[in-house]
Amino acid sequence: MTAERSPAARDAALVARAQQGDRLAFEELVRLHADRLHAVVLRTVDDRHEAEEATQEAFLRAWRSIGRFKGDSQFFTWLYRIGINEGRRVSARRSGRHPVASLEEQLVEPADPGPGPAAATEHRDLRGALEAAIAQLEPRYRAPLVLRDVEGLSTTEAAKAMGLGEAAFKSRLHRARLAVREHVQAYLPE
Repeated sequence: MTAERSPAARDAALVARAQQGDRLAFEELVRLHADRLHAVVLRTVDDRHEAEEATQEAFLRAWRSIGRFKGDSQFFTWLYRIGINEGRRVSARRSGRHPVASLEEQLVEPADPGPGPAAATEHRDLRGALEAAIAQLEPRYRAPLVLRDVEGLSTTEAAKAMGLGEAAFKSRLHRARLAVREHVQAYLPE
């Protein structure tokens, strides 16, 4: 693989090889996308063990159906859709609450020589409020927020990953953002 090749082109080449039965090509796709897929699934199910199982099942399903991947979307969009569906299956089996993984587990913050302990406490409080707000969202609203605002997918990619039209995706994302904003309003500056 050359350094000039884009991630999408790299994935397309690996997918083409995997569709011909090349397990090593598929294993490379797994290596390239496993951490990011796991992070999305973890936010859907909030249990590391269940997230690992759902992620593994997503990759198994992807391998079994790689021949049906048409390339209408990028590979990771298709894979995330499978992962989200697996996460939903796990969530559906669980009763009651809809928690979310800690943002602390996913984000590594650089050392900040600036503000002191009071600012750090405020930051921790805001982070906790954000986590609680996201945890209270129904999965159909949580997933758009995580895909778009945490994972950084484009609206088009995230909508495809969820199997929604862009208008429906934007509506859910807007509702999720409003709910989170309302929950953390007390922590925001006037």
